[in-house]
Amino acid sequence: MHTGSEIKDVDVFLRGVEIMFEMTEHFPDLEFIDLGSGFKVAYQQGDPETDIDLLGRKLSEAFNKFAKSYKRPLQLWFEPGKFLVSQCGYFVVKANVIKQTTATVFAGVNSGFNHLIRPMFYDSFHLIKNISNPKGTERIYTVVGNICETDTFGWDRKIAEVREGDFLVFYNAGAYGFEMSSNFNSRLKPAEVLVKDGKAHLIRRRDTIDDLLKNQVEISL
Repeated sequence: MHTGSEIKDVDVFLRGVEIMFEMTEHFPDLEFIDLGSGFKVAYQQGDPETDIDLLGRKLSEAFNKFAKSYKRPLQLWFEPGKFLVSQCGYFVVKANVIKQTTATVFAGVNSGFNHLIRPMFYDSFHLIKNISNPKGTERIYTVVGNICETDTFGWDRKIAEVREGDFLVFYNAGAYGFEMSSNFNSRLKPAEVLVKDGKAHLIRRRDTIDDLLKNQVEISL
């Protein structure tokens, strides 16, 4: 079952589950019911989230009641990928230019929507912090990428003063970050690093030019 994403109201999810339970009358030999996901995660302070504890209690009660009327044992499956990994992932970029205009101060970084397309694709919000100067005076920045398109990560963001060479981190990049990345404009994909118990482990190396060319076929015409 896929009821959609960003479900904040537990009862909305349960109404979809009830419909699915009704459909099982037409399928007497089921081994499991897959309820998918769609749980809401917070991208910024104050965002509503799915109350997983409440959902678990209500869903357990509903499923246990339903299971008594079904003719065989059933497993209950979930696919909560975004809920599990979104807040685990961080996207780190380097500021390579600071540009003052009459309208805003641009912080240009060494990445673009080819690495994190969500802000450009559907105007999603990712918290951005300056990890090189975390105690600096906050200023208003428009953070932009290096692709020759409209490539904006965030407008009018309060960020500790950004200097050339500072590293900025985007939060909630664990879901739909690398998975939606591309080699647009022949740009290389970045490395991925897993941090466990304070120790960094390279789990995906960064692209090389050979990676871009490996599927090209030379022909003579």
